[in-house]
Amino acid sequence: MRWSTRALAALLALTAAATVGTGTAAAQAPYSRGELPAVDREVQFTADGTTAYGTVHIPAHRAGRRLAAALLLPGSGPTDRDGNEPPALTPSTLALVADTLGEDGVMSLRFDKYATGQTGLGRYRTDPGRIDMAAFTRQATAAYAALRAQPEADPHALLIAGHSEGALRALLVARAVRPEPAGLALLAPQDLRFLDLLDGQIAAQLQQAVASGQLTPAVGEANKAGVARAIADFRAGRPTDTSGLLPPLADLLDKAVFSPVNARYVRSDDEVYPPDVARRLTPGIRVTVTCGSEDANVPCRTAPALIGALAEARTTGPGLRVLPGLDHFLHPAGTPVNDHVLAPAAVQALHEFARPWRRA
Repeated sequence: MRWSTRALAALLALTAAATVGTGTAAAQAPYSRGELPAVDREVQFTADGTTAYGTVHIPAHRAGRRLAAALLLPGSGPTDRDGNEPPALTPSTLALVADTLGEDGVMSLRFDKYATGQTGLGRYRTDPGRIDMAAFTRQATAAYAALRAQPEADPHALLIAGHSEGALRALLVARAVRPEPAGLALLAPQDLRFLDLLDGQIAAQLQQAVASGQLTPAVGEANKAGVARAIADFRAGRPTDTSGLLPPLADLLDKAVFSPVNARYVRSDDEVYPPDVARRLTPGIRVTVTCGSEDANVPCRTAPALIGALAEARTTGPGLRVLPGLDHFLHPAGTPVNDHVLAPAAVQALHEFARPWRRA
């Protein structure tokens, strides 16, 4: 039976000092004297010899007031500052998060990470296979410094919000920067080792294909076992054999996971167990963790280890927020993926996270 290449490709949703530019004021109603309108400012910063480009969103505020400031980190793959992988995937998740936090008076910085937008591959253009998790973390750490350097930013109220793999990177950056962030918003976070999460995603997709009659139970089980075996071989440094898998599935693994251009990054991501990082956070950091009940990429059943680790670290704040009916992109389930909308429950979770820093 035929297995959709598009459905299998969807499994990769988890796979892979500031210079001030010109600001553009957003359309606003008249402001009282001394209040400044909202503005988006283009910025750039340097990490490991590569210039990265981003946008600082500054909400309306009183002149001279320092604002809580959030670094926004996108999910895996070639996901740009807005949370998009154009032209096919354009939900604008991070741009919507920036707008939502802005309603509470929280400014934000989002940027084009390596291989996206204006930034591109930079120093890695001749050998993209050298990029690893540490490179992306250093880039995000430099972005945090660029955010702190913004004249409106309150250095005592720096925050990080990450979506999907970006939430794992938020944990890594929080451990690396000074001053430490006052809060973390982990939105649909990668909460297991990368290949364990991918294995679970593929197994769930195969199970659905069996239930719908697209595959026989024997074929489904054989492919689950074959994927697990290939992952074990990859982790052990042995050659991977995907020849017995369904062709679209073998193609997915060979080109997007085990290929020379991606293997270094995948290994470095897979080496990180997110609860281990969370367990080492400084006590007192305010943390929100969201999981959507209809999230097929990071199901709520994988969250307990991360939540337990945050409790061990004595973090504070809202903690876990289960969002009924939401998918991985913080949409109501069934919403077209490229609709520019955050579900009301996701908006509420962000407002709850930002409450201590809300504009008076």
